[in-house]
Amino acid sequence: MDFHLPKTTSRVTQNTARDVNVRIRRQAEKNVERFCGADKEAISRRLEELDYEWDFERTFETGASTMGLLGLLLGATLDRRWLLLPAAVAGFLLLHAVQGWCPPLPFLRRRGFRTEAEIEEERDTLRILRGDFKQTGDPREALAEVRLSIGPSITGASLGDGKRHGLRVR
Repeated sequence: MDFHLPKTTSRVTQNTARDVNVRIRRQAEKNVERFCGADKEAISRRLEELDYEWDFERTFETGASTMGLLGLLLGATLDRRWLLLPAAVAGFLLLHAVQGWCPPLPFLRRRGFRTEAEIEEERDTLRILRGDFKQTGDPREALAEVRLSIGPSITGASLGDGKRHGLRVR
């Protein structure tokens, strides 16, 4: 029996319906297109908004821990059967850690919760639009520029080669 775990970087998108991934991708493209030709200040405000966007993992972990604590509280004070709730939550967390899927995944993804990588792609593209990569000695920035300019994203789709959005990747 050959058992392979999904890649950490793509396990959520691999377990998301294709139409949902496409919708999330298109929304990111619209987000970026709004800033083509915008001034650096407007782009900086959007980048700050992205700093506070909750990704799928943070949302799932917060919901799971809340449900687990609630189940413990109710199990300790009202009825021991409530202890089944934190047991189920622990099972969901383990399932998600190993396979990348869990029952809340389709629900949260349909509501637009993106992966950290999807958010970072938008951030990197906006930073290119803002002109952050003109002359950089920072290897992380150079890597981001290369990643955006040479091919598909880690989600299996691409915002394009930049021409569609008026970008000139240096």
